[in-house]
Amino acid sequence: MTLRIAVVGAGPAGIYAADSLLKSDVDVAVDLLDRLPAPYGLVRYGVAPDHPRIKEIVKALDRVLASPGVRFLGGVDLGVDVKLEELRELYDAVVVATGARADRDLGIPGEELTHGAADFVSWYDSHPDAPESWPLDAASVAVVGVGNVALDVARVLAKDGEEMRVTDVPGPVLDALRAKTTTDVHVFSRRGPAYVKFSPLELRELNHSPSVEVVVHPEGFDVDDHGMAHVGANKSAKLVLDVLANWVGRDLEGKPHRIHLHFCEAPVEVVGEDGRVTAIRTERTAPVGDGTYAGTGEVTTWEVGAVYRAIGYRSSPVLGLPFDDRAAVVPNVGGRVVDLDGEPVPGAYVTGWVKRGPVGLIGHTKSDAAETVGHLLADLAGRGSDGSDGAATRSEAEVDAYLAARGVDVQTYERWRRLDDHEVALGAAEGRTRVKVAGREEMLRLGAGLPEA
Repeated sequence: MTLRIAVVGAGPAGIYAADSLLKSDVDVAVDLLDRLPAPYGLVRYGVAPDHPRIKEIVKALDRVLASPGVRFLGGVDLGVDVKLEELRELYDAVVVATGARADRDLGIPGEELTHGAADFVSWYDSHPDAPESWPLDAASVAVVGVGNVALDVARVLAKDGEEMRVTDVPGPVLDALRAKTTTDVHVFSRRGPAYVKFSPLELRELNHSPSVEVVVHPEGFDVDDHGMAHVGANKSAKLVLDVLANWVGRDLEGKPHRIHLHFCEAPVEVVGEDGRVTAIRTERTAPVGDGTYAGTGEVTTWEVGAVYRAIGYRSSPVLGLPFDDRAAVVPNVGGRVVDLDGEPVPGAYVTGWVKRGPVGLIGHTKSDAAETVGHLLADLAGRGSDGSDGAATRSEAEVDAYLAARGVDVQTYERWRRLDDHEVALGAAEGRTRVKVAGREEMLRLGAGLPEA
């Protein structure tokens, strides 16, 4: 008997779960459901457009989507178009891989005036749910956080918008980036340079733009014994520290835009007037000796016109599943969802960031999916051979009829490829690899083969 599995979320985590299921020795069919009309999740909507090499992973993900035994069902929103309990009736098991898209809060006064990095990334990556426009009229901007997303945000804000012409951003985004007035971006870290989270590659790329120079401020750049031990045990941290040390105090070239890196500065307040940011206040910190930092009481006010918080993503609750709001994950043991009493929820599994939090790279996502799938298959192997104690599995045709009865306009893999070809053709006409289509309705219309609106 063929096992039918629903995977909710067609980003890397969900696609790797499907791949792991296909590579097992079990006869399995997988439906990949996603609320968006396009697959690939954060690879499409979370990677900066000037990082095309990172998007090479799309080729590997697409091979899984094109595999026999896998169906892409885009435009299906869990909790809106179908309930979790309904999926558990339609499939033998459900794997939730909805990722993490919300921004973590700073927890300081004036935070309501700030922008979330995830929202900004969604805008410049042309996410269907992103606003059509974005305010880019601040000459000086603050970015709080020192992860790769923080550097992406700083780089996109700082560099000349014309440099984005070779990327896949649609015309309105490109026009807005060309017209922005930002000259200085200040990136703040509450800890010292030994503990930053961005990668060496991401850091070096800050220095590649012909219009941007990186200014590493010497204040707070000290590294204590604990920091040196951390760097000594972490090759990536050592590479980052070496690059930063070489940039401290170097002569500036007079480029029109600057990214300032400030260490040991913890934001304590965002100041505003008439709903607009006018400044951010930070408190100088100092190492305690165990890797943590404490405030010194020395506060600095920085005049900026916008503040972006980029201190990490968090997952959102999944309707029908328990949720640990403190850790921002669905409670689970090795991918098996458990309820508030620690008991397994039959037929429900998680993988990716909604399982373990927004940490780790692609390699972690693969092994994470393999762990979840291993437990899922072990659980299903223990049920009755006639499926009597498992789900009331339906055929593909019955699933399609069910969604059609709910009025869901499903974006199949074939329809997605039609949209994909359209985007590539738009790009070819402008000498680019592709130009994204942003609107949800337009994506569905083009996928269905209807003329462009």
